[in-house]
Amino acid sequence: MAGQSLLQIKNAGIQFGGLKAVSGFNMEINQGELIGLIGPNGAGKTTSFNLLTGVYVPTEGDISFNGERLNGLAPYQVTRKGISRTFQNIRLFNELSVLDNVKVAYHSLAKHSIISSILRLPSHFAGEKEMEEKSLEFLKIFQLDRFKDEKAKNLPYGQQRRLEIARALAAGPKLLLLDEPAAGMNPQETHELMELIAFIRNQFNLTILLIEHDMQLVMGICERIYVLDHGQQIANGTPEEIRNNPKVIEAYLGEEVHSDHA
Repeated sequence: MAGQSLLQIKNAGIQFGGLKAVSGFNMEINQGELIGLIGPNGAGKTTSFNLLTGVYVPTEGDISFNGERLNGLAPYQVTRKGISRTFQNIRLFNELSVLDNVKVAYHSLAKHSIISSILRLPSHFAGEKEMEEKSLEFLKIFQLDRFKDEKAKNLPYGQQRRLEIARALAAGPKLLLLDEPAAGMNPQETHELMELIAFIRNQFNLTILLIEHDMQLVMGICERIYVLDHGQQIANGTPEEIRNNPKVIEAYLGEEVHSDHA
């Protein structure tokens, strides 16, 4: 059941030189919702994620999260406010172990100080032990614990996606942004991903916003969907409303239907 308003985006946009990559973007997400963001390649979806997470600073409009304005905050500050993300192209620490990849996320929330780590004080060791135990718990939830000592680069593709989501969750977000989580997955892996997203939403009481091209996944799990085209929002509504929206069919879904039958 959706709760109170968590994220508000009002007329947000960004301009690079004379090019408006995103303009007049509006979105409101309530606590506990699972929302989709779709559109053709180059529509501005990942740019919108970068605006939300402090990678880009909006040149217009406002972004508020949990009642606080995010405009101008650095990515690490946005993470501390309670927003985590994954990336379209998997970004893991390839040479680190699976366990250490998750521990990295906990270091941003570490309770022991840098001084205690340098001096190897008891608080340092207690903090490290706590991080390791919590990281192992996440790996078990994602069925990755048996790979804990493997280098991240040696995991199969689908497991790397799971690890990236596990790491994002380890930062303790209220809002999780998933950027094309099903990219490169086969139908079986995509089905398992749908189940995983539904599970973590309930298990961690999360709000989720996802960018995705796989319409079966989007229509299957999202409660509401926003559609971008050429940096402009052209529609938002329930999956059924989006599926039957003439503007969306012309700009995007018609292309999807054509490619499905090609």
